[in-house]
Amino acid sequence: MENIRRMLVKYAADAGISVSARQAEQFQAYLELLTEWNQKMNLTAITEPQEIAVKHFLDSILLLNAWEIPRGARVIDIGTGAGFPGLPLKIMRDDLSLTLLDSLNKRLIFLKDVCEKLEISAELVHARAEEAGRKKEMRGSYDLAAARAVAPLNILCEYCLPLVKTGGMFAAMKGPGGPEELSAAQNALSFLGTDKGSIRSFSLPDGSARTILLMKKTAPISDKYPRTSAKIAKSPL
Repeated sequence: MENIRRMLVKYAADAGISVSARQAEQFQAYLELLTEWNQKMNLTAITEPQEIAVKHFLDSILLLNAWEIPRGARVIDIGTGAGFPGLPLKIMRDDLSLTLLDSLNKRLIFLKDVCEKLEISAELVHARAEEAGRKKEMRGSYDLAAARAVAPLNILCEYCLPLVKTGGMFAAMKGPGGPEELSAAQNALSFLGTDKGSIRSFSLPDGSARTILLMKKTAPISDKYPRTSAKIAKSPL
């Protein structure tokens, strides 16, 4: 695993991000826990340590290059799954107040174990995104909402943007098709009090193309959003 730590430190440094020795140890512990738990439940299809380090850890922390997250910001990772991008961001930025949201409780049990063993503090919320967006204590509360979900952007926006405060940011982490998705989501963005969005493009060391779509919340959202998941799926904005 030592070579995995060195590789992650080098690749992050190549991107202008400094990973300390303690942070590298936390990433290694995270990798070992993910590999162990993945034998019991399906957390990730990526199982090779080198691929986990690049396609999960490095991919997640590159969000730090896309937008300067304010100190002490409230961050919510929506549909966090195995904890990406939220936990890698928290490892790199302990000042962040992190919420991990997922609809499957067994994933949150895994994430609780990771947080305890890495000595990381995070709020774990078992809920669907559209339920969270209607909770008074969560709606319009976050400086940054991040998602690596596979849903098309126009659908993802309705799930995520109600949780963002006015002036805050929604970051959708996508593959090479990000610009086309952003173009197709303009109608949704206009309904959801958001600017037209911007694109940050980069490549992982293996050559994989990635885009981070950044959408700034400029106005409050109508109380009718988010709709139920059935309505969102049937009639996307």
